[in-house]
Amino acid sequence: MIPTRRTLLATGAAFAAAPALAAPPAAPFISRRPAVSDRRFTSVAVEAEIQRVSARIADPKLRWMFANCYPNTLDTTVRMSQVDGAPDAFVITGDIPCLWLRDSAAQLKPYLHLANRDPALADVFRGLIARQARSILIDPYANAFMEDPSAASNLEWALSDETEMKPGVAERKWEIDSLCYPIRLAYGYWRQTRDPRPFDTTWAAAAAASVRTLREQQRKDGPGPYRFRRKANQPTETLLWGQGNPTRPVGLIHSAFRPSDDACLYPFLIPANLFAVTTLRELAVLAVEARPDPALAAQATALADEVEAALRQWGTMRLRDGREVWAYEVDGFGNAVFMDDANAPSLSSLAYLGCVSPTDPLWRRTRDAAWSPDNPWFFKGRAAEGIGGPHVGLGQVWPMSLIIRALSSDDPAVIRACLRQLRDTDAAAGFMHEAFDQDDPTRFTRSWFAWANGLFGELIVHLDQTAPALLQEAL
Repeated sequence: MIPTRRTLLATGAAFAAAPALAAPPAAPFISRRPAVSDRRFTSVAVEAEIQRVSARIADPKLRWMFANCYPNTLDTTVRMSQVDGAPDAFVITGDIPCLWLRDSAAQLKPYLHLANRDPALADVFRGLIARQARSILIDPYANAFMEDPSAASNLEWALSDETEMKPGVAERKWEIDSLCYPIRLAYGYWRQTRDPRPFDTTWAAAAAASVRTLREQQRKDGPGPYRFRRKANQPTETLLWGQGNPTRPVGLIHSAFRPSDDACLYPFLIPANLFAVTTLRELAVLAVEARPDPALAAQATALADEVEAALRQWGTMRLRDGREVWAYEVDGFGNAVFMDDANAPSLSSLAYLGCVSPTDPLWRRTRDAAWSPDNPWFFKGRAAEGIGGPHVGLGQVWPMSLIIRALSSDDPAVIRACLRQLRDTDAAAGFMHEAFDQDDPTRFTRSWFAWANGLFGELIVHLDQTAPALLQEAL
């Protein structure tokens, strides 16, 4: 079988520790961060935040895991340089040395609230915003990029893909959220700092290309230019006839792949369309405030309005018991599938991403159904219960789903249960994994997955701000 992004490494005890990390400790609660001299980037503000928050966590293992996970992106994945005298930040996913637009933006998000406290950390944000803009201009249909923009892909599973691979592209799976996450990162940075420097002509060109590509993938006038096929044993790795299953153009945006990098069953991925509406409106704000560009603001707003209207008409479905919920995917012919996947945007993550209100009844029904046997990718075992996805198969719970659930909940009992499961399923590693077996957490995938580590750190910081008593009690 051709390996994929997240099946690249073996599972369970055969897993080797990532080169950037120390070996598992002989005794519990010894720091698993790289030696100071081996860390790729150090932020004084992040180090202070680790100390501040750690002092407020009563559970010793949870405190240890936070101190390991929260700085993991900076410790192990950031490669800083300069391009034309400005910061450039290449942020890898962890065990794969390429930049995913989605992952890299999500990996830096937990540090946004500290950007004003550390100019060097702000440079990392500026550098990634610039790197993402240049990457989008290479190919707005690509999801992952090489550090050298003139290099061919070195990802084994992508070398024979039937698609238009360009220099600098590592993988070319079209995913709506790949263009949404850079907008979200830029918007978050602007709201936090009011720093106009990232919003130059290159950024504006990339933003315009993003809107143009999202508009193109409404496919109102034909299938558009994107094609992708891959020789693989898993059908989730390729597209039927290179374009995916048929649809009727209804104003929604087509996504060939999900944020898991798995092929969509029906190409209208509803969580991704909802995320697109939200981030297009954020782009319109940037085009008014950060870089006055009325035309770009109008284009982003018009597309958001159109997709939002289509979502109202086509984005929901009814379960067998009659409950109305958001669908996971639809095709515009009346067909819909209900499921959820751990990767965000997902149905469960819509409140966390700001696409819906946490109190919205439609979303709450949808979330509850996703965390139940109504979702074929919801698993409940001896070790934990949570959401997985097709990418690593049946019975595999993703810690990311537990973190998103806790971040989206106002119920202390739910949050407490998520914290316990996260604490007790790390296989004594002190880090998050991609997925673990529902009955045996020592069987897991990816020992170095920076997005999940950062998301866990984000949860702890969030709880310190919103529910500190939960951190100060014994779990």
